[in-house]
Amino acid sequence: MLASRFWLMRPFAERSTQLFLAVLLAAMTLVTLLHVVVPQGHALHVNAYTVNLFGKYLSYALLALAVDLVWGYLGILSLGHGAFFALGGYAMGMYLMRQIGDRGVYGHPELPDFMVFLSWDSLPWYWAGFDMAWFAFLMVLLAPGALALVFGFLAFRSRVTGVYLSIITQAMTFALMLAFFRNEMGFGGNNGLTDFRDILGFNLRSNETRLGLFLATGVALALAYLLCRAIVGSKLGRVCVATRDAEARTRFLGYRVERFQLFVFVVSAMLAGLAGALYVPQVGIINPSEFSPLFSIEIVLWVGLGGRATLYGAVIGAILVNYAKTVFTGVMPDAWLFALGALFVLVTVFLPRGVAGLLAYRFPGSRLRRRGADNEDVHPPTKEATA
Repeated sequence: MLASRFWLMRPFAERSTQLFLAVLLAAMTLVTLLHVVVPQGHALHVNAYTVNLFGKYLSYALLALAVDLVWGYLGILSLGHGAFFALGGYAMGMYLMRQIGDRGVYGHPELPDFMVFLSWDSLPWYWAGFDMAWFAFLMVLLAPGALALVFGFLAFRSRVTGVYLSIITQAMTFALMLAFFRNEMGFGGNNGLTDFRDILGFNLRSNETRLGLFLATGVALALAYLLCRAIVGSKLGRVCVATRDAEARTRFLGYRVERFQLFVFVVSAMLAGLAGALYVPQVGIINPSEFSPLFSIEIVLWVGLGGRATLYGAVIGAILVNYAKTVFTGVMPDAWLFALGALFVLVTVFLPRGVAGLLAYRFPGSRLRRRGADNEDVHPPTKEATA
């Protein structure tokens, strides 16, 4: 009864959500036990490097989840979500840089090393407050959310759709990449932000902190999945799907489509910023390459390979592609791009609905099989149906 009344509780009643959370919890528990309990040198021991790598995969999965929310359920093919990811990462990086203090190469108590090297006299105004964790963590969400709010308001209000919207999202992230490459911007230029030491007083180079970050990323992924599942399963989600499949008809019914688009777009951007913030302390660097349009395109490929409009398919795609990239770069360093490209071609030809589509046919009672492919028409809800 409570789950039916409170929309955030509804995903817990879904079998797919229960299975997703169970698999995620089992994976996190297994990695933790193999890292902590199994002694070093044992064949089953998971070392700190691998834990860090798994944490990176989970942060990418969170990013793919954010993209699937807007592409799969709104029909907005965003080629600029790398910008939101990078903004969240820079917000976290600025906090981590402020925590170094006088332990830097030049020993300045306030200015990061790159600012001392460039003869800066004081911190820029936009660095103020990043010495406080609560402010930095708030900016992780507000910075990408504000950019998405302004960009989305102008784009959706002007009814920019389709390939034109994809192009301007790509132009946005490319413009930000060029801006962040400039030294005078105060973000480290080409080198970005690096040489992090502590987070919340914990040593980033210790195995315990790396394990904690991995677990925190897993928890964030679980919470983000529940939020996205609650959104797409609500009345709001039904209007979003109707907008994706028949925007003109949905407008004709009296819905202010741009408001729904803007809300979901901002939520997606904030999730991408959170993914970037969890990514940075585990990788140890953030630079303008994260704004690269190629990276944003790669995110879309993760979602397409895993299965669009399923949420869990985006998670599968992100982990599968990045794990394959890790394997191919080690096995065939000179030809790993060809192997990765072949993987995309094979999935496109033989699994047009992605890995999630394969699971749908394997389990006929699944949600995706019951509802059909996302290319099929979904009639817009009437006013009475969503009242």
